[in-house]
Amino acid sequence: MSEADAVRLDRWLWAARFFKTRRLAVDAIKGGKVSVDGARAKPARAVKVGQRLIIRKGPQTFEVDVEGLAEQRGPAPEAQKLYTETAASEATREQQRAELRAAAAAQPRPDHRPERRDRRRLAAFKRGGQD
Repeated sequence: MSEADAVRLDRWLWAARFFKTRRLAVDAIKGGKVSVDGARAKPARAVKVGQRLIIRKGPQTFEVDVEGLAEQRGPAPEAQKLYTETAASEATREQQRAELRAAAAAQPRPDHRPERRDRRRLAAFKRGGQD
């Protein structure tokens, strides 16, 4: 953990393990996927303790309050101490997870992999029905 008063946004997102690399963090910030206190931010924006970040990663949205600062990426338990997620954000993500599970359960799953003859028939059907 750093003793500084502020840290670059891209560096903090990387250290808090929201993104695997700083480059991915920068791309997300430039793409408008990260906002600080409700305003769009730039990668070099200073993040301070007490600020609220909204981070959109794919279908998930994280709303977190900054609790600590770090410039170096450390172990996952250390990274989790850098922020607290709001209760509303956790509830929304859990609801999304349940909806995705329900949608996946509704998808038909074959009992086994198609055999050679079945694969050829399927390919012929997709090409235009020549069997």
